[in-house]
Amino acid sequence: MTLTLTLREQPAVPLETEGLCPDRLAGASREEIEGLTVWHGNERTRLGEFFAVAGSGDDVRLEGDLSRVKFVGAGMSAGRLTVAGHVGMHAGAGMRGGELRVEGDAGDWAGAGMRGGQLVVQGSAGRQLGGVYPGERAGMRGGEIVVHGDAGAQAGAGLRRGLIAVAGRVGDAAGLRMLAGTIVALGGLGARPGAGMRRGSIVTMGPATPLATFVFSCRYRPPFLGLYLRRLRALGLDVTDEQLGGRYARWCGDSLELRRGEILMLEEAGA
Repeated sequence: MTLTLTLREQPAVPLETEGLCPDRLAGASREEIEGLTVWHGNERTRLGEFFAVAGSGDDVRLEGDLSRVKFVGAGMSAGRLTVAGHVGMHAGAGMRGGELRVEGDAGDWAGAGMRGGQLVVQGSAGRQLGGVYPGERAGMRGGEIVVHGDAGAQAGAGLRRGLIAVAGRVGDAAGLRMLAGTIVALGGLGARPGAGMRRGSIVTMGPATPLATFVFSCRYRPPFLGLYLRRLRALGLDVTDEQLGGRYARWCGDSLELRRGEILMLEEAGA
């Protein structure tokens, strides 16, 4: 069965609901769920004041426009959580397992500090997708993030491990100071990709201009990339045969960090 929480009305100010994840909701009674603490701005209140609760089970579904609801699925470690609409900032932040599926757009900081599990956004995502919070050394440390639309600036900032894949365009400074991991941008990259990156791979099928601190290495067919692209095709992204079998220009950088990272650009994208 499915546990369904329906937003009664759009909150006047952002609503913080860190308890909205299957770990905490599964097995709880309706009264217990309605009594969970949430913050409406600086006012402490009950979840039941904003959500109608129906059904039960490990499968959790949130309905309504949650674009002003923060921390949905934050810290979840198991189960399946579906948002039937838009979701606000910090969705899936710090999640360790399970599956969070957003059927609309996701706000800034989606998947920030993520350690495992899968975050799928059917629409677009804001800034700092899988990013690093101020004061922390690394951002995303594991798992998969798949976005079917575009993503904002600094996607994968501080990326330590895991995969971030975006079907559309990724904004400026993708992979900023990334430590490892992989970013795939099927629709191209904004300015300054990979600035300060230490290791890892940024892959683009669209145009990109590497920083002057990157140097051209070679053109080749990366053996690992076919595995990633087949995985993304299985997840529903429009990966073409030309992308699967194409040659990629490899740029190494950032030279300020000993050039152990790479940006791979599909040859036809014209580096």
